[in-house]
Amino acid sequence: MERETLVEAGVALGAVVLFIAIVVLGGEISTQGLTEQGAYAVVAGIVAFVVVMAGAGYYLAGRQK
Repeated sequence: MERETLVEAGVALGAVVLFIAIVVLGGEISTQGLTEQGAYAVVAGIVAFVVVMAGAGYYLAGRQK
């Protein structure tokens, strides 16, 4: 594999792991369902994922010749 491909795959994998960690660690679920704080954590995880992926895409697009 080319180095660029490995970097792109690593950035995408890192963003996915970050998203999963935020959702799993922040998504507090009680017997009545998702708590308010857990819901905010899930929304923050989604927003962070979108921002990180957009930033990574912008960075990686600028690197190509």
